[in-house]
Amino acid sequence: MGDPTTSVSVWNAANGLTMMRIAIVPLFVYLLVQDGGHDPVWRAYAWAAFAVASISDRFDGMLARRHGLVTDFGKLVDPIADKALMGAALIGLSALGDLPWWVTGVVLFREIGITLMRFWVIKRGVIPASRGGKLKTLLQGTAIGMYVLVMTGPLASFRAWVMAVAVIATVVTGVDYVVKALRGGDSADDAADDPAGSSAGSSAGDAAGDSTGAAESAEGSGVGAAVDPGRAQPVHPELGRTD
Repeated sequence: MGDPTTSVSVWNAANGLTMMRIAIVPLFVYLLVQDGGHDPVWRAYAWAAFAVASISDRFDGMLARRHGLVTDFGKLVDPIADKALMGAALIGLSALGDLPWWVTGVVLFREIGITLMRFWVIKRGVIPASRGGKLKTLLQGTAIGMYVLVMTGPLASFRAWVMAVAVIATVVTGVDYVVKALRGGDSADDAADDPAGSSAGSSAGDAAGDSTGAAESAEGSGVGAAVDPGRAQPVHPELGRTD
C-alpha cells in the first residue's frame, strides 16, 4: 500500500494555514520594531500577529488530520514555520533590549538541537507524547506573548517569572528528551511539543486522542491559548515531531 501523503494535493487548507503563518513572521517583525520598537500600540499589533500565527498552528494540524490532508510538504514546512515565528520573536525582543540574549540563546539552542536530534530518534522507534513538552510549549507561548506587549510594574515582574519558568521547562524537557533518546528512542518527554507538519498534525500531537488518547496543551495567556492543548500523539516514523 502506498504512502497516503503522496495522493493528497499540496494545495489544501492545512498547508495554506502553514504558509500564512510563515507570511505573518515578517509582518510580526515589522510591527514589533515600529517607532523604535517600544510603542505600546505597535507592540499590541505585533502581539495580535503573533497570536494569530500561533493559533493557526493548532488549526492546520487539526484540518490535516481530520480531513486527510497530510502531505510531505506540510511535514517539512510546518516545523520551519514554528521555529521561524519563535526565533523571530525571541531575537526581536532581545535586539530591542527587552529580553536577555542568554534567554534567547538557551531556548533556540534547545529547540534547534532537539529538532535536529528528532530525525535520528524517529529512525529508532515510536515516541509517545508527554505532558512535559506540552507544558513547555504553553509556557513559551505565554511568556513570549507577554514580552511582546508593553508591560510595567507588577505585570512586568510577573512576566519575568513566567519566562524564567519557561526557560527552566525548556532546559529540563530538553535534557530529559536527550536522555530518553539515548536510552533507545522509544520514549521522549518532548514529543507533544511541536507539529509534525501542518499536514501531519501541525504539532507532534494536535490530537493525541486519535491514536493514544493523550491530551495536549494549548498556548494560553493571550498567545498561550494559541498553542494546541491536544497536540500530542505517538510519533510515526514519517509523521512524528519530537522537538
